[in-house]
Amino acid sequence: MAEPWRLTTTQEAAVPDTSGPERGSTTASQGGRRPRGASMADVARVAGVSSQTVSRVSNGFSGVNEETRERVLAAMKELDYRPNSAARALKRGKFHTIGVITFTLSTTGNVRTLEGIATAAAQAGYAVTLLPVAVPTQDEVHGAFSRLGELAVDAVIVIMEVHLLDSSRLTLPPHVQVVVVDSDAGDRFTVVDTDQAGGTRDAVRHLLGLGHETVWHLAGPSSSFAAQRRADAWRTALEEAGRAVPPLMRGDWSAESGYRVGLELAERPDCKAVFAANDQMALGLLRALHERGRRVPEDVSVIGFDDIPESGSFLPPLTTVHQDFAEVGRLCVESALRQVRRGAAERGTTLVPTRLVVRESTGPA
Repeated sequence: MAEPWRLTTTQEAAVPDTSGPERGSTTASQGGRRPRGASMADVARVAGVSSQTVSRVSNGFSGVNEETRERVLAAMKELDYRPNSAARALKRGKFHTIGVITFTLSTTGNVRTLEGIATAAAQAGYAVTLLPVAVPTQDEVHGAFSRLGELAVDAVIVIMEVHLLDSSRLTLPPHVQVVVVDSDAGDRFTVVDTDQAGGTRDAVRHLLGLGHETVWHLAGPSSSFAAQRRADAWRTALEEAGRAVPPLMRGDWSAESGYRVGLELAERPDCKAVFAANDQMALGLLRALHERGRRVPEDVSVIGFDDIPESGSFLPPLTTVHQDFAEVGRLCVESALRQVRRGAAERGTTLVPTRLVVRESTGPA
């Protein structure tokens, strides 16, 4: 398993380093021992209060009158005293850090969800520790979880297929709460996901509403929960509309796989509308259709999923399903921190709505 990455997302919430000495201790240096920094006892002596009072002021606790608080703060400033946040974290059992376990950062969804998590964590005063998993196996995932106790996190967000989380083998530190993204965890964990089925229904109904007899589907890999959820919803939408269901075509999320499948679809005169499971595969599909002389949208309508920033600059601009990755990340952090505050896990799934963005790649049959 790869080494964890530390994403320090806020000035206040740097990842605690519990290996170093507490501020105020004496440490060795070249040629002897350097003078120690100010300690809590030093602050207490200058302020004329007890060390317990200094501790209460530095931790923001109530019960200290304003005059005493100001005297302690002035002493801290005079002595350049800074409380040891790592020591406080260990004492309280709270580290102001969220762990994120993910397999790959090569997909749009994972990267943008991680960005949303980091942004929301920073706003809440938390840092993020990223634990990349080299290969998506149960051993690797469980190894990542085993590191959580060492890395001092309050909660973990998993951006990965939940079938890799074998509850019978999974051991978590007692204080760590779990949120799963983009997967089906049943009632085992809290799940935050895009409304995969709703977005797919909107895409299929849009194409049928333009007069197309049916819709072909360029799906993602079978190992992906999101890909399978979209494929199932595509089939259901066609069946509910009483339309024929074409053979399912699969790619691997890449533009190259979209191009490869696109070359096959371009040779089928009955293929007049295609729903691609992500925008990158739609991009490859557009290239293949262009090379084979199939015009978009005059001969074939194409719709994607994700609404990546570049999708409006495709040729032609791509009709697609917008996912709100920032909201997914925000809800993940919100759920994780709510569980941390309560000291208890939650169960259930929260779906983030999608939005159909109509551009020039779809048109009447």
